[in-house]
Amino acid sequence: MVTRKIESISPEEQDALLAPAYARRRMLEGVPRYRLPEHEMAPETAHDLIHDELMLDGNARLNLATFVTTWMEPQAERLMAEAFDKNLIDKDEYPRTAEIEARCVNIVSDLFHAPEQGVGASAIGSSEAVMLAGMALKWRWRARRRARGEDTHRPNLILGANVQVVWEKFCRYWDVEPRYIPMEKGRYVITPEEVIARTDAHTIGVVAILGTTFTGEYEPIEAIHAALEAQNATTGWEIPMHVDAASGGFVAPFLDPELVWDFRLPLVKSINVSGHKYGLVYPGVGWVVWRSHEDLPEELIFRVNYLGGDMPTFTLNFSRPGNQVVGQYYNFLRLGRAGYTQVMTALREVATGLARGVADLGPFELVSDASTIPVFAFKLRDEITDYSVFDISHKLRESGWQVPAYTMPEHAESVAVLRVVVREGFSADLAELLLADLAKAVAHFEGLRAHDPAPPTPSFAH
Repeated sequence: MVTRKIESISPEEQDALLAPAYARRRMLEGVPRYRLPEHEMAPETAHDLIHDELMLDGNARLNLATFVTTWMEPQAERLMAEAFDKNLIDKDEYPRTAEIEARCVNIVSDLFHAPEQGVGASAIGSSEAVMLAGMALKWRWRARRRARGEDTHRPNLILGANVQVVWEKFCRYWDVEPRYIPMEKGRYVITPEEVIARTDAHTIGVVAILGTTFTGEYEPIEAIHAALEAQNATTGWEIPMHVDAASGGFVAPFLDPELVWDFRLPLVKSINVSGHKYGLVYPGVGWVVWRSHEDLPEELIFRVNYLGGDMPTFTLNFSRPGNQVVGQYYNFLRLGRAGYTQVMTALREVATGLARGVADLGPFELVSDASTIPVFAFKLRDEITDYSVFDISHKLRESGWQVPAYTMPEHAESVAVLRVVVREGFSADLAELLLADLAKAVAHFEGLRAHDPAPPTPSFAH
């Protein structure tokens, strides 16, 4: 038997052998936060220090502000962990991962009724996907103008003031004039009339949203398309549409298949959708698909000689892990149409039931009711001035809930709302608990009763 003197054992080994307490020696000292420490530490210590700090974050499952997925099946997590080290851009070394990505693009194209399937790409999320789609719109507009000998200055894009900030970024980065359609109290989507009033020969496209961030509503895409089609026929313009389906692209095909918003409309040339939202994948993965090869300019596609293979690529990023794409493919295989329909049906039922329960509490008025995507917004009735939605949001945080409060876009800033996003993993039981805490918050501000009131139980019937 070999023995060693205690003096010959390193401090880290002494920690492991002699200190059964949680607070090992390194944990009794300060840790530099903005520079590298001078010495290494035991892996368990590094893990515990970071783990403890992350406990101060909010509980992701109770975060009703975010659209991104916060729960996946353990089998999906294992597959994604196996793909952490695979560089998605290296299609020659990881051909099966590349094939899975191509299958996903085809599946999304088919889901959106594309006449030519497989014209698209994966992205970090809808933010990158939007940039790619916007570039294609500008390049196609410029090519049309050049072919007719017309100038290519001052391109513009028609947007609602309710768009996600990435569209503002696109316009600024790629020198496109954003023509925003303002919102107004009671109307939080764009309309055909507002679109047509802002278009001209320099319009590269119109962006319509399937599931707005502010209220979850679907914009009237088919009606906007009809108005544009008539205008194009009269003016000779060829203004196309892009559908920002970041939130609704994996909801509408399963819950509202009769809704015509996608490539069934000829002027819809591109669509983006977030896999990490209702595609049910951890962040971040998004998809962008085009109607046909003609709608994706060839000059935007780079052919890269990388690690022994010639790879066509259209992306703003380069190296990234393949695990989110693997997670998306797992969901497509695991759920299929029937599974996605079942999940989305359950989420909508929970969301609409919760919305009814909120309305029944008394002081709130629904701005949207979750009848589109499983998202709804609500405000305090106009006569209530003693407290605000921001007070309610702050009070709910005491119980762990993160329910965002915010004002509506420009020209409707006087309307302040709370918004609830129901995601996979948010059950009817959690909805009832949220209602109970919301009732307590109302009672606190209204001083109703000293004891907890019995909150109404929402109905989750079909």
